[in-house]
Amino acid sequence: MLEYAILGIVQGIFEWLPISSEGVVAVISQFLIKNFQPLEMALFAHLGTFFAVLIYFRKEWFNVLTLKNKILFRFLAIAVIISGIVGFLLYDAIKDMAIGNGLLLVTGLGLLFTAYCHKARKMSEIGLNKLAIVSGILQGLAVIPGLSRSGATIFALSLGKFNPGEILKISYMMSAPAVLAMVVFLSFQNSVLISEGWPVLLFSFLVGFLTLSFLLKIATKINFFKFALIFAIICFLGAGLSFFIQL
Repeated sequence: MLEYAILGIVQGIFEWLPISSEGVVAVISQFLIKNFQPLEMALFAHLGTFFAVLIYFRKEWFNVLTLKNKILFRFLAIAVIISGIVGFLLYDAIKDMAIGNGLLLVTGLGLLFTAYCHKARKMSEIGLNKLAIVSGILQGLAVIPGLSRSGATIFALSLGKFNPGEILKISYMMSAPAVLAMVVFLSFQNSVLISEGWPVLLFSFLVGFLTLSFLLKIATKINFFKFALIFAIICFLGAGLSFFIQL
């Protein structure tokens, strides 16, 4: 019970940060739980934060599902379909891959570059459909241990016209359909996950909801340059943390 609770707490915190929650949870899972593959448990832990996104953004989901917000519906549909295709094609190939931290450094450099370009007004914004495709591809690639899903999608969304609060909201909403599909897929492969791993879901939901609320409140109070710079620094710290954990 305690081991699963620890994994849930870690997932609830790291899911929203530009640090690979899959990588961190998988590494910790290697030491705490022997019944499941580390990446399998790491992906399963996302179900708790999925419910946090579902409940926190319930009004936005209602508007999307009832087509009151057709623009966001189209954006999410394109991004999720693309990420689903990329993610499922990659999963079997990389599920036993060693955890890496180099991709976090790449994400951090990307966010640092984006922060500089926006401050210097040197970056041209791309259209919504192209932005959805880029965001979907990067979200699908985030099944690779070491590549942060939130970091990758935050970087992609920063190429558009969104403010920091909107970037986080769309990034987190993008994760929900992809996570649900992945967990259903995993559950069919290993039904014991739910019966034994339910504490992971409970704690990742509770901690995830609180952390999500905290980050979104902060995002509304800072400008884009500071937003991207802070998340770039978190990426670099995450890469260092990932390296330290593997020692």
